[in-house]
Amino acid sequence: MQMMSAQEKAALEVKREELYKRQLDAQDRIRKAAALGDLSENAEYHYAKEENRSIQHELAALENKIRHVAVVTTENVPEDLVFLGHTVKLLDIDDDSEQLVRLVGEAQPPSGTDDVLPVSINSPMGEALLKARVGETVKVRAPRGTMEFKILEIVQ
Repeated sequence: MQMMSAQEKAALEVKREELYKRQLDAQDRIRKAAALGDLSENAEYHYAKEENRSIQHELAALENKIRHVAVVTTENVPEDLVFLGHTVKLLDIDDDSEQLVRLVGEAQPPSGTDDVLPVSINSPMGEALLKARVGETVKVRAPRGTMEFKILEIVQ
């Protein structure tokens, strides 16, 4: 079972609604293209059919994910304990650089405008940070060796 925050689940539900709208649009285009007659050489019809199939596969995967998710809250978590959904400011011990990371239930690609790096709780860094406390230094095993980070603060 996948764990995620309430915000992550809400984002998945928004994506599901967008997919439903795209599916309705594709089905409408299929009907309109079919009404034109000869389907063997109708590119719009074949494109809309393929798009509809793709959306159906994506919807099925998303529905399955939403059905098998456990929403975790941070209500009873101590203020200095890093937990799912928290954004944490870290100090890289090797080069004294700071970075912001957000512990997420499912890894998401960072957006170009976001200064916060999403880190899955199932990743080596996520496992090291989960349930660590502010002020602690955590060691993260990475392909390039072990890295150390000091937890400076929980931002959110």
